[in-house]
Amino acid sequence: MIVDERMLQYIRSLDRCESPLIREIKQQAQSSRVPIIRQETAGLLRVLLCMTKPEQILEVGTAVGFSALLMSEYIEAGAKITTIENYEKRIPIARENFKKAGKEDVITLLEGDAAEVMKTLSPGYDFIFMDAAKGQYIHFLPEVMRLLKVGGTLVSDNVLQDGDVVESRYAVTRRNRTIHSRMRDYLWELTHMDSFQTIVLPIGDGVTVSTRVAE
Repeated sequence: MIVDERMLQYIRSLDRCESPLIREIKQQAQSSRVPIIRQETAGLLRVLLCMTKPEQILEVGTAVGFSALLMSEYIEAGAKITTIENYEKRIPIARENFKKAGKEDVITLLEGDAAEVMKTLSPGYDFIFMDAAKGQYIHFLPEVMRLLKVGGTLVSDNVLQDGDVVESRYAVTRRNRTIHSRMRDYLWELTHMDSFQTIVLPIGDGVTVSTRVAE
């Protein structure tokens, strides 16, 4: 937990109600133990989308389609979302959720390893949401740089690892040490690149918001 529990619950109590379908998918995901974005991260996405009004969105990590559908409710008419998922068991669930929401013409789901799928995409995205395997973020960054246009926004979720990212690598469990070191590398790289202006926000499980300011 990054933020005090009482403060977190108060902030969440102020949040607006989600649409019935979003609530349904959220409940199904939680009951099936499928990881989805946290409530405060969802709120941040809503605000950023309304501010930036992106036309082409790329999401890395679909899961069951919760965040893609959430984003689809806050984009302008004609905007498109491309989302990538590699876990075969979740892909049909996501496709069914997109169909149920009537968003098949708005959201395109691409199957496969994101590192490879991203190489097949053309530049010009003005909003990228990173919510995949945390240990891969640093490896995705070169393709993000290729795909995201100047003036575009990059949002990366789950970057603080429930606070573990500040710990010594020897203080985290052995199986998490590679992810831990890669995430620290990612955060250092992202916050020190001349091409980006980045802020790290201690909401949800940690989120970075980056604006691309140069090639």
